[in-house]
Amino acid sequence: MTIIPAVDIKDGRCVRLREGRADQTTVFSDDPVAMATRWAGLGAERLHVVDLDGAFGAARQTALVAAVVAAVAPVPVEVGGGLRDLAAVEATIKAGARWAVVGTRAALDARFLGDVCRAFPGRIIVAVDARGERVAVKGWTEVVDTTAAELGMRARDAGAAALLYTDITRDGTEHGPNVEHTEALARAVEMPVLASGGVAQLDDLRRLAAIAGVIGTVVGRALYTGAIDLRQALTALAC
Repeated sequence: MTIIPAVDIKDGRCVRLREGRADQTTVFSDDPVAMATRWAGLGAERLHVVDLDGAFGAARQTALVAAVVAAVAPVPVEVGGGLRDLAAVEATIKAGARWAVVGTRAALDARFLGDVCRAFPGRIIVAVDARGERVAVKGWTEVVDTTAAELGMRARDAGAAALLYTDITRDGTEHGPNVEHTEALARAVEMPVLASGGVAQLDDLRRLAAIAGVIGTVVGRALYTGAIDLRQALTALAC
């Protein structure tokens, strides 16, 4: 299983949110490019970059995201945040992202989900952000009737490359991941799943790695606080 450090960008800085709330922001660096190169230098095989300004509205960190992607090459990067039309996805991929992460529009618009997966085969990761069993959209500010499993199966059928599952009640809390729901989703969709939200210690990563279908885990706050040492974690999971 791949450990994927998160580089979340808001107002030009590298931050972590708690439960996706913009009013619960911790700034960890004023230089997201330097932070991304740090993780790459420590051995990260993949990075997860999010334009949080885009997630809450219109993409504003496009140039900075592109700078991050360029700085860590050839380490592959998945990029999300405010990608709500084909033009935005295309611009992200042209900027060097290996994968584009689509969330709100993919959850609300089945036609768009199909269109974007056909337009960029193998390059689309669908974010399955959930509060309980229900999907959250619009920067996690609204919950819709669609369940995580339903969205996951739609994404699978549309041809998405992978799902990114996040229990938003645990994101940024270091209270441990929702292993039960992650496993249930992976079992239901039978396609590659990336886990996210709540990872606090090495044992959390081991439990996620044991789930069939989970190919990677996005880790944020625990890396930034030092609760997880990236090099040690990479060595432990390689054993």
